[in-house]
Amino acid sequence: MEILWMALVGLVVGALAKLIMPGRDPGGVIVTALIGLAGGLLAAVIGRAAGWYHQNEGAGFIASIIGAVLLLAIYRAVIARRGDLPG
Repeated sequence: MEILWMALVGLVVGALAKLIMPGRDPGGVIVTALIGLAGGLLAAVIGRAAGWYHQNEGAGFIASIIGAVLLLAIYRAVIARRGDLPG
């Protein structure tokens, strides 16, 4: 059940990141959810390193969105460099 909850939160976080950074992406719902999940993981790792979060404590919702926006920007830069970005 926890994995399903994480996937749902990742989808919401990824969708919000795409709303914050509008543009064309060569990814659908699965890529959006993966970016959201990875954004939350990135925020948790950075937060633990900075001392904001303790062990076994997830990142906050806002921090997850910021992490997902950062990863979305990196994703777009890599895809644009490869020339796979539509439009």
